[in-house]
Amino acid sequence: MVGIVSCGAYIPRYRLSRKTIAAAMGWFNPQVLPGEKAVANYDEDSITMAVAAGFECLKEISRKSIDAIYFASTTSPYRERQGSGIIAGALDLRPDLRAADLTDSVKAGTGALLAATDAVKAGEAGNVLVCAADCRLGKAGSLQEQIFGDGGAALLVGTEGVIASLEGSYSLSFDFPDHRRAEQDRFDRSWEDRWIRDEGYLKFMPMAARGLFGKYGLEAGDFAKAVLACPYGREHASIGKQIGFPPEKVQDNMITSVGDTGAAYPLMVLMAALEDAKPGDRILLVSYGNGCDALCFRVTEEIGRVRNKKGIKGCLSVRKDLNSYQKYLAFRNMIPMEVGVRGEEITFTQLSTLWRERKTVLALGGVRCKNCGTPQYPRQRVCVNPECGAVDQMEDYSFADKKGRLFTYTGDNLAFSISPPAIYGIVDFDGGGRYMFDLIDCELADLKVGMAVEMSFRRKYADQGRGIIGYFWKAVPTEGVI
Repeated sequence: MVGIVSCGAYIPRYRLSRKTIAAAMGWFNPQVLPGEKAVANYDEDSITMAVAAGFECLKEISRKSIDAIYFASTTSPYRERQGSGIIAGALDLRPDLRAADLTDSVKAGTGALLAATDAVKAGEAGNVLVCAADCRLGKAGSLQEQIFGDGGAALLVGTEGVIASLEGSYSLSFDFPDHRRAEQDRFDRSWEDRWIRDEGYLKFMPMAARGLFGKYGLEAGDFAKAVLACPYGREHASIGKQIGFPPEKVQDNMITSVGDTGAAYPLMVLMAALEDAKPGDRILLVSYGNGCDALCFRVTEEIGRVRNKKGIKGCLSVRKDLNSYQKYLAFRNMIPMEVGVRGEEITFTQLSTLWRERKTVLALGGVRCKNCGTPQYPRQRVCVNPECGAVDQMEDYSFADKKGRLFTYTGDNLAFSISPPAIYGIVDFDGGGRYMFDLIDCELADLKVGMAVEMSFRRKYADQGRGIIGYFWKAVPTEGVI
């Protein structure tokens, strides 16, 4: 049996009401979509969100068991540097694995999932991690700006402990020119939206679902839920009706709470469906993008393990309103910001140093003394315990998955920050170890000494002149912050 073994999701903390966008643009109410969309913080991108989802997915799973990693995104920060390689480094996976990036279509998420199941079925890999994330930009005032949301998903595909087996699939591929982005484009370009809905979603998605039904002798009544990756409310309901699903059997498309998260979108909605699924349920998943992928899953007795994770519901419960449209523009670098003299002097880690210290930087890897058990970061040869002092008696020790407590902190109004003040503090890790980190996804007034924090992989700097993006770990409060 091949299928989904584990899953993890990530939705950024910030939510931007579509009414806030409308107010900034001076629109009338009929032009405003309902609800809100998830917005990545200024130091987040598709890679950091994929790492966050991957960490959630791999909780209680040995990293050494992962044989391959596939990363699906249309907004990878690099045009020539493998995003899956960065993610593998941050997740501290084995170096002897297969890594691949799938891109250029929002259907890449289900494409990566199908490639993973093929690899496992063929015996080329035992466990394959599929990460998908997107942070797409629509032009200010466009419908795409309202629809697009930010988020990530991760699914582990294997044969042991399967929570949802893949029973079959059916794919369609068309060079349908609805959305496009050339090499020089930052923003999504699209053709007339009604044409996209009528000629794209309303025709391709039912065609793919019926193709799956015909291929395996199934019908809508054989499924407990339909997961349709369509961000348009009216069309979403219409597609379900076309293929024979009553409204109560069509999974909510999350457009009013998160938005269309690109390559991650179908996987995130599938995860939401799995959170309420029962053993024996069949779930239909239909993605969209230059055609469609239709997948049939059967839920197993192992599904209860999904409810022990944070999941989509947990991510949705952690939120904060982003009430400033101008701040959103600054987060996405859509308006030029005065950074001051200090902000212009970017000091980046030399690439050769980054390579040598990749476990220390990307994986937040430290060491633990074999003699006395004292953890320490960064890596050192000598144990810092004054009662020990052992030399060269160290073993690898990861801090990325450790929680901690805030020992002390400060807000810096002189250092440049997209969201001032810059906040940083000393973290005492549970089990030992101490280091200074930037604090993110919080307000200075919310912080207090002793509050719980966890680690989050984020962008540390971006030197656009040299094409270098630096990643490191920051501390995120997990209590007293909404």
